[in-house]
Amino acid sequence: MKNILIAITFIISVSSFAQTKIGHVNSQQLLDTLESRKQAIKQLDDFKLEGMKELQEMNKAFEAAYIIFQQKEKDYSPVLLKMEQEKLGRKQQELESRQQELEKGLQIYNEELNKPILDRITKAIEIVADRKKLSYIIDESATLYSKGGIDCTAEVMIELLRLDAEAIKNK
Repeated sequence: MKNILIAITFIISVSSFAQTKIGHVNSQQLLDTLESRKQAIKQLDDFKLEGMKELQEMNKAFEAAYIIFQQKEKDYSPVLLKMEQEKLGRKQQELESRQQELEKGLQIYNEELNKPILDRITKAIEIVADRKKLSYIIDESATLYSKGGIDCTAEVMIELLRLDAEAIKNK
């Protein structure tokens, strides 16, 4: 009796596995072809460039203040020396704080720009998976080994370009 139960369980698991259909996509190829992704990269690069310019200006101001401090250091009384050192310390802290703010802002902006893009990729994959009756679609770059499966990249790309065009049009 026990052997019959094991055999039935084995047959059920094999038949359900045989019905599982797996597809795969190249997510990098999908991302690289999207106009909205190219726009997002440009916006991020512009944001990063503006931030770098701001930090460079702040750094130049700090360096200029430090040079002046070094030139006048021996002329300062102990009280003025301490005040100028504290002033320089605050400038340096402001510079470091602003750098951290810009890095955090860049990360948040990156997520804000990429979330709709990733949502469209997911939607396109769902459309193709439903159409082809696939149980799984995996990313080729995250797969250690694959032999077989259905390459859905081209079909997902068609759906994705359609969704992307709609999103750009609706902006």
